[in-house]
Amino acid sequence: MVTASAEPTVRQISPKQLLNMARPPKLIDVRTGLEYMTGHAPQAVNLSLFRLSFGMIRGLRRLLLPKWFRELPKDEPVAVICLTSHRSPIAAKQLLKAGFTKVYNITGGMMEWQQKGLPTSK
Repeated sequence: MVTASAEPTVRQISPKQLLNMARPPKLIDVRTGLEYMTGHAPQAVNLSLFRLSFGMIRGLRRLLLPKWFRELPKDEPVAVICLTSHRSPIAAKQLLKAGFTKVYNITGGMMEWQQKGLPTSK
C-alpha cells in the first residue's frame, strides 16, 4: 500500500501559545522596520514582508535577505507575526513555498500580543 505524505501546512497559534512552547520557533516579524521599532516581541527578528517576498526571486536573494535567514535550515521551526495577522499568513505561505517545513502563524499579531499585556522590546 502506498501512502502519500502530507504536504507541510501553516500552523495557527496564539501569542500565548508561542510563549508557552518549550522550544519556541525562530520568530520573524514581517512588519516594516519602522513598525518593528515601535515595539516587538522580545525574541523577534525583523524581516519585512516586502524583503521576504522579493528576496525569494533568485537574483534578489543575496541583496534582500539577511545572511541569518539565508542560512536558516529549512527544517527549523519558524513563526511569523505582523500587526493584525494580515501580512503574516502571506509570509507563512512564502516560507512554505521556499521549502520550510515547520511554519507557524501568530494569530492576532502584535495587536493581540499587546492587548494580552505580553512583554515587548523596542
